Amino acid sequence: MPFNFNALKSGQSIPLTTTLTISLIKQADLIDIIQMFDNPNVTQYLFFAPAPVEVYQDFFTPIIDNTQSAIDAEKWPDNPTIIIRDHNGRFMGMAGLPAVMFLEGNYEVGYQLPEYAWGQGIASAACQLLTHLAFTELGAHKITADCYRSNIGSYKTMEKCGFVLEGTQQDYFNLGNKFDDRVFYGITKTQFLTMSSCD
Repeated sequence: MPFNFNALKSGQSIPLTTTLTISLIKQADLIDIIQMFDNPNVTQYLFFAPAPVEVYQDFFTPIIDNTQSAIDAEKWPDNPTIIIRDHNGRFMGMAGLPAVMFLEGNYEVGYQLPEYAWGQGIASAACQLLTHLAFTELGAHKITADCYRSNIGSYKTMEKCGFVLEGTQQDYFNLGNKFDDRVFYGITKTQFLTMSSCD
């Protein structure tokens, strides 16, 4: 599906799939994000959650403010963050593309979905869109992502989007009664263009 990135950049909603739309994050989305992070099944694979509401507010408010300023200036936000909704407006998840500090052209991709949105291919669709955005609109030359090794759904999403396993940090995450590895995935612009030419 071709993406209307100009409309997205201007603050409009655009189709992600035939049943879902995306738009850049805004203040009204924060309540849905916080509610998503209130579910322990969602936060089991997130090192930054659960956390007090104030932590989420302090983290996302600067992103929301920067996004609105970027929309007003007709440019991309510093860290593009998209909100996914169905055609009834129900929150179906979020995904982000933060730039790596001090490394121009390097981005990271991440995604979180509420439990009721799992298993529907939504994370893969969002990851594919943000990968396309990074390489075609933002001048990226490298995108990386990481997750818990036990988070099979997350790294399977990366693999579906053309990311390849690049390394592992053993026993990185302390889960209380055991440890879990941190796995690193990545894709270069050359890999992306090669993959796109085969589609």
